Amino acid sequence: MTLIHDCSVESDLLAGMRLARRAIGSGELVVIPTDTVYGVAADAFSPAAVQRLLDAKGRERTSPPPVLVPGIPTLDALASEVPDAVRALVAEFWPGGLTVILRAQPSLQWDLGETRGTVALRMPDQRIALELLSETGPLAVSSANLSGMPSATTAQDAADMLGDRVAVYLDGGAAGTAYDAIGERPGDTSSTIVDATGLGPDGTGALRIVRAGVISRERIAAVVGEEALTPEGAPEAAPGDSGVAPEASAPAADDASAERTDPGAP
Repeated sequence: MTLIHDCSVESDLLAGMRLARRAIGSGELVVIPTDTVYGVAADAFSPAAVQRLLDAKGRERTSPPPVLVPGIPTLDALASEVPDAVRALVAEFWPGGLTVILRAQPSLQWDLGETRGTVALRMPDQRIALELLSETGPLAVSSANLSGMPSATTAQDAADMLGDRVAVYLDGGAAGTAYDAIGERPGDTSSTIVDATGLGPDGTGALRIVRAGVISRERIAAVVGEEALTPEGAPEAAPGDSGVAPEASAPAADDASAERTDPGAP
């Protein structure tokens, strides 16, 4: 029987966090709450653990998982370049429901799948997730569901789909409630994904919204300017875990970031 740790109970929270840290260190999977949807997490620096995550969801290596980070300083450790527009966006929306795709540091010793040299990063606005990240470091995290199924908004939803493929389930209550409370959720519970790999070092190029989510295009444009985004009429990937590589409906800024985005990113 799948054991779900109720993190609203202090003793269960402590036990669950201890087991979650141990599971991550052993290359196993953990389901965690985030501020958007529930995610299934693995050690980002363990190729075997990342493959276990993909297998658990029924995903291919062409849909690599994004990476959740404990803070903004991690950007420079994981990305080779962080354009000023991205720094402005993360200053405004992190922690929160914004995922950014950047060029990965070439020296990183990891294998997230067929990333084509990119990495998708997000800092979640959720206490349990941030506490775990502060102790484990960056985690590869995809939405806690089977590919093609709706994203899990409760730990029980995740357990019903993933079962014993996950070692530890942490129940932090209904996911995404922070966005409900302040009216930011535009009809979806997933993060908004912005591809910044089309920006050149001289500031030329544009950001592309490859998935609409909890942060609207209007709020992004308010920070970087509408001129910094690809035209509004350009196709954008549909929200949710469709199981379809996003480039099928929304071409990436260039070939290097094609197939990079996990449509089920939390």
